[in-house]
Amino acid sequence: MIRVVQIALSALLFSLSSVSSAADDANDVSTDIEKITVQGSTTANTKPVGTFGSPVSNLEYDPRVDLQSRNMAEAQADVTIRGGIFENTGFRVGSATLLDPQTGHYFAEIPIAQEMLSNAKVLTGADNALFGVNSSVGTVSRDWTLINTAGSASIGAGNNNFTLQRVHSGVSMALADSTDWTIGFEGEYSRSESDGTIENGDHDFQRASGRIQLVGSSSQTDLFFGSQEKFFGWPNMYTPFNVNETEDLKTRLLLLNHKQHYSRDSTFEMSAYNRRNTDHYVFSRENPEIFEAFHETDVTSIALSGRHAQTASFALNYSSQFITDSIESTTLENNFTSREYYKLSVLPEYRMSLQDDQQLTFRLGAAFDDTNRDDSQASLIGDVTWNTINADDTSQTLYLSYAEASQVAGYTAIGGSDSGGLFRSNYDLERETTKNIELGLALDRETWRLDSAIFYRQDDDLADWTYSLSSTSARSANPVDINTLGVELLAVKRLDNAEIITSYTFLDKSENYGATDIDASFYALNYPDHRVTLGVIWRPSDIVEVRVDNEWRKQEENILRNGDDDALFTHLTLKMSPSQFNGLDIMLAADNLWGESFEEVPGTPGRGEQYTISAAYNW
Repeated sequence: MIRVVQIALSALLFSLSSVSSAADDANDVSTDIEKITVQGSTTANTKPVGTFGSPVSNLEYDPRVDLQSRNMAEAQADVTIRGGIFENTGFRVGSATLLDPQTGHYFAEIPIAQEMLSNAKVLTGADNALFGVNSSVGTVSRDWTLINTAGSASIGAGNNNFTLQRVHSGVSMALADSTDWTIGFEGEYSRSESDGTIENGDHDFQRASGRIQLVGSSSQTDLFFGSQEKFFGWPNMYTPFNVNETEDLKTRLLLLNHKQHYSRDSTFEMSAYNRRNTDHYVFSRENPEIFEAFHETDVTSIALSGRHAQTASFALNYSSQFITDSIESTTLENNFTSREYYKLSVLPEYRMSLQDDQQLTFRLGAAFDDTNRDDSQASLIGDVTWNTINADDTSQTLYLSYAEASQVAGYTAIGGSDSGGLFRSNYDLERETTKNIELGLALDRETWRLDSAIFYRQDDDLADWTYSLSSTSARSANPVDINTLGVELLAVKRLDNAEIITSYTFLDKSENYGATDIDASFYALNYPDHRVTLGVIWRPSDIVEVRVDNEWRKQEENILRNGDDDALFTHLTLKMSPSQFNGLDIMLAADNLWGESFEEVPGTPGRGEQYTISAAYNW
């Protein structure tokens, strides 16, 4: 890690000395083509009910993703996008994808306070192929925010013996006598625990994180360190054998990020990080000697991405990342304990102006993926966008994109035993490839916005986890070819004292495992045929705010699922801010208001009801 940081610092110093001062109007122009991604939150609620916030909080109500949780989202969350599986989704901070080589179940173990990050952007299609690394379907991308001089302290309590304590503070000041440079410091400590919303569903979480930030007229540099410890239990967490399983996770993250604007409409961003994740899994908490596993992964990476505008018409979008990892494990084979990943993507862009404030943009390029253990893969990326700006500043955008992407399987799928045990690996798994074609339309008006997309995706050699009624193994890794047809509609309506966010998604799949002894799929065939979300933010007065998120789904049938295939979830928050106490917020919150018992992962019990009351003082 020291060598990587030295390289990154040298590059930063070179860029600061050689890049010319940015023009006053230099800005980070978004080149996102997948317009289903909207600016701002796509859920009404921004904080969870049963613990403190994390990068996956409230994604279960986000129309762009499907979150399948064990215990709760912040405990163990599989984030899927457009009918993919958990390992098809990447998590990107700055310009770097944060990888866990053991399993995608731990991708979201990111110990960063939510105040430090922007709202999530969900990258799909061409943007995911450009920026994503080892995430063939989608990437949840976050940027580093500016530090403000502000803070808060919170306490909370609820049913199931829930308690919460949290403090967060930031300060930003001018650097010496300079008017162009500021330095900021930000830190937080969060802790929560409860007996769980069902029996043997307890948790005990804590996180500490902090960063130093240097901001200039055209640059932002962040040095971050975070540490997180999580213990949680859940019946049938990973296996359908009616036992009470537990996980004990410890995650450390050290990250350096620099973003630089230069010239007009040009920017680059560099990230370097080291992430260490330790996992202690116990199959039965009553009889831990039956089976337990210890894993420790260490990942070091450096990434660079940006956009260079050569002229007003031509620009070059690019992204690259190098990752090296290693694992120590009590259950995986000794011959597969390290890997190196290489990703380079280049996407030239040409813009031409048409009459009546219309613009046509073409992007055509390629990505190259390779590791020191797998075959390499070259992938085509391209799209065309027709954008119109009306006289009243409203707009409409029509786009067509085609993108290919690829990834390799995690160590649990390819590096463990292939002859028995609870999790059976498959040594014959090859590089997974994806081809996605998409047509979309976005309408942006003064008081409302509509994003729509229809896509068709082909996944070849997707590494899925399956179950056979004739096998004693709980899960086996098997390749599958899947074709997915999807439709997405997302609408936002703004009123005088309210905002309404609603969506509808449709998915249809056809699969071919090439085998006859597969009776069920835990992941690839665990998806909603139909899904509707409805979020409302209502401010009836200056001191009262109501936020409600709803999700209804009709899930594809699965023989491992107990109970119904449809579900209705509601997350409700009432915030009161008494005018007599400036900075004080009192919140009443409820999750799973109707007591839904739907199994988000087939064979794993769903979460129960959670009610909390909390108070936060903001300064």
